Amino acid sequence: MKRTMSLPEAEAPPFGHLAGHLKELRDRVLVCCVVLALTSGAAYFYSEKIADLFMLPLFTAYPALGHLVYTKLTEAFLSYIKVALLVGLAVSFPILVYEGWMYVAPGLRSDEKRVALRVMLLGGCLFVTGVVFAFVVVLPRTLAFLMHFASESLTPLPKFGSYLTFVARTCLAFGIAFEIPFLMIMAGKAGLIGQDYFVRKRKYFYGVIVVLSFLLTAGDLFSAVLLAMPLFLLYEAGAGAARLL
Repeated sequence: MKRTMSLPEAEAPPFGHLAGHLKELRDRVLVCCVVLALTSGAAYFYSEKIADLFMLPLFTAYPALGHLVYTKLTEAFLSYIKVALLVGLAVSFPILVYEGWMYVAPGLRSDEKRVALRVMLLGGCLFVTGVVFAFVVVLPRTLAFLMHFASESLTPLPKFGSYLTFVARTCLAFGIAFEIPFLMIMAGKAGLIGQDYFVRKRKYFYGVIVVLSFLLTAGDLFSAVLLAMPLFLLYEAGAGAARLL
């Protein structure tokens, strides 16, 4: 008689584990999409007030301006949608990180979980610091410099959509740039570079910082200078921390 294999002895179906991971990934991505849609939809109802907050540095720098303009019929509507999406992404970001963490964490050891949590916490704090620094310190000074060219024969008429793009791009550039010390420390801790590597290669990295500043600010000279100066300080801080740690 042929022996019938019991269920535990039977061969597991091919790609069973992969299918389970894909199903979990689909569910978590769906949750992220729903949360992002809800937060962005809620932010749209307050998009005018949020846009007024973004325009505050401009009106503070040049009180005579009073208002912005838009030259396309759909420009204001699309700009409000962009504002709502950015705010919705910022508000839902902790939930998005949580969903990603819950998907990845089961495959990590306890020591890897501790390192990953520290990395996310420190990286997130640096990014938020860069965004706040850009909005509170850099934008008012940049806008004051750019608007001082106005005169009786030269009237500034900033476009609503272009201005919001300028604000978002500047804040994002500084948020990313403030990650430099964190990346330098991580490279040293991982043993990818020597103890004095960043000190010896300082002039080359300074050149890279200047180029990146122009790229991140889309070629705006004054904004590039304001971005490069704190980046030099952050680089020196990162180099010192990398040597100590």
